[in-house]
Amino acid sequence: MKDFAAIDFETANGYRSSICSVGLVVVRDGKIVNKYYKLIHPVPNYYNPMNVRIHHITPEDTECADTFPEVWAEVVQLIEGLPLVAHNSSFDEGCLKAAFARFEMDYPNYEFHCTCRASRRLLRGQLSNHRLPTVAKYCGYNLSDHHHALADAEACAAIALRLL
Repeated sequence: MKDFAAIDFETANGYRSSICSVGLVVVRDGKIVNKYYKLIHPVPNYYNPMNVRIHHITPEDTECADTFPEVWAEVVQLIEGLPLVAHNSSFDEGCLKAAFARFEMDYPNYEFHCTCRASRRLLRGQLSNHRLPTVAKYCGYNLSDHHHALADAEACAAIALRLL
């Protein structure tokens, strides 16, 4: 796969629709051509302390940020015609579908590929686990800021370029 968009979401709380940041890496012809990161104002702007401990995004960070529909209007221009790739894609695809439903937007059935499933299939027995930092390291990417949406999307892109 040489043309795709690696995507990662962080959420404010236990609801998948509570997206509070998105990271996106656009790959064309096997090369990274664009990177995009944006904080998103979840509706409501409620954060579970456990989520904050994981990604360090707070309600104050997103108070004046755009909501999901405004951000997605920018993202959709970057990903037009591309399949989406995520590590543990069921989470990210679930977030996307939940946000579309929350804001009563028509979901266009994006094509998703999962680098976690690919690593389990292709690297069985070679890694201690198939978490994003572990697989990224195996693929030559040093993920130093795990749970920052852009860093995670960059790691996912590096994995996809190697495994997909």
